[in-house]
Amino acid sequence: MKQQAIWIMAGLAAAATGGAGAAPVNYVLPEEKARLTDSPLPGYALATTLCYTCHSVDYVKVQPVSARTYWKATVVKMQKTFGAPIPDEAVEPLTDYLVKTYGSERAKPAIPLPPGKG
Repeated sequence: MKQQAIWIMAGLAAAATGGAGAAPVNYVLPEEKARLTDSPLPGYALATTLCYTCHSVDYVKVQPVSARTYWKATVVKMQKTFGAPIPDEAVEPLTDYLVKTYGSERAKPAIPLPPGKG
């Protein structure tokens, strides 16, 4: 029993020192190849600066096609819940870019007319 207490105390001491003497762990992440869709909207520049800070572009691109309320709630969640460095004044431009580029307000692609019909 006494020996078990000694091991527990040794473990607590090691934990308290943060494992001093342990070798640092290095991670090499793959290069980000995906890019946000270019846009003249002000939120595009904000998204390329702020969103890349925490996650990859793929995370944005796999979201469901959703309405403005979804995208705004998502931006606010990133800001308030996850602590993303998004200034309050950036929420609306980011939301506007996301909903118009990836959401329900995006432009519908033009349907090409068959040859001889245009």
